[in-house]
Amino acid sequence: MESKRLRLLQEEDRRKKIARMGFNASSMLRKSQLGFLNVTNYCHLAHELRLSCMERKKVQIRSMDPSALASDRFNLILADTNSDRLFTVNDVKVGGSKYGIINLQSLKTPTLKVFMHENLYFTNRKVNSVCWASLNHLDSHILLCLMGLAETPGCATLLPASLFVNSHPGIDRPGMLCSFRIPGAWSCAWSLNIQANNCFSTGLSRRVLLTNVVTGHRQSFGTNSDVLAQQFALMAPLLFNGCRSGEIFAIDLRCGNQGKGWKATRLFHDSAVTSVRILQDEQYLMASDMAGKIKLWDLRTTKCVRQYEGHVNEYAYLPLHVHEEEGILVAVGQDCYTRIWSLHDARLLRTIPSPYAASKADIPSVAFSSRLGGSRGAPGLLMAVGQDLYCYSYS
Repeated sequence: MESKRLRLLQEEDRRKKIARMGFNASSMLRKSQLGFLNVTNYCHLAHELRLSCMERKKVQIRSMDPSALASDRFNLILADTNSDRLFTVNDVKVGGSKYGIINLQSLKTPTLKVFMHENLYFTNRKVNSVCWASLNHLDSHILLCLMGLAETPGCATLLPASLFVNSHPGIDRPGMLCSFRIPGAWSCAWSLNIQANNCFSTGLSRRVLLTNVVTGHRQSFGTNSDVLAQQFALMAPLLFNGCRSGEIFAIDLRCGNQGKGWKATRLFHDSAVTSVRILQDEQYLMASDMAGKIKLWDLRTTKCVRQYEGHVNEYAYLPLHVHEEEGILVAVGQDCYTRIWSLHDARLLRTIPSPYAASKADIPSVAFSSRLGGSRGAPGLLMAVGQDLYCYSYS
């Protein structure tokens, strides 16, 4: 496996030299103009060409504490809605984790320099799940689910982004960390749905807990299994949940938690579901499981309409990254390879080896965006592994 990874890394380094014959932008455009390629095939080939030309470049990270950058290791990264900030969880050498926010607006070629904003918050508990939360404004907070440890119970914590860097002067006031005692939370999701305004959900052992941050009101929904993945729909009043048993079900937010009427949709995988992603039209749902299966479900017929082959997973919590604007699906496997599929026909477009040797401790965490660094940014993939951050940008 290691020799294969090193060989693929060498191919990555000379990728421009090994592009297949005739596979370049000018020849494709000429063939399209002459009628040898229809619009659909031309778009598919152009997209494949752009992805094949993504080159790996190391990002230079600056910080007020350069010594920490040399020892702390990336656990996960999560881009905000506009892809101009990156929330990071870093494992500290002495044990435990600390948090940071990387400003991506300075991520410009050819230098690729960014700044890491850190604070004094530190936890010796495992971070189970993270998402951005929009309480005061879009992505004003970060929601974290922390496991319990010894006598300390688990909790869900709302961390104001202004504790790291104030990106909204005059709007953001210095916020305070707010914790909710929620033992054993496996997953979390923030609601942008009007039916659950100012609410977040946590997936627990055999139940889902819906909490209103402003009023403190809670609703509990009993389930038959641990809830490992969640996402709110934006338009439909639904919260989708993926379970250890392989079941995916939706909670109708208009119904109370009494009776059985709240369970709206049911789908089934053969293994524990680790990620659920709702597509923009809210008629399709993408899900992955611990058997390495990635399936696209039609929510109207509750049938699987497409499978994406090649993903590797046996026991890890590995998220999916769906990008409809670029028409791609991105997932990191337990084998530490990052794979990119065509969203529309499930073709595997590219397999990217990790710059680090494969290990459980060094599974890369990635973020893809059509506009890295904000509205004027370019499409690209960010990969955090070990102590390093890499950028694969479109050439």
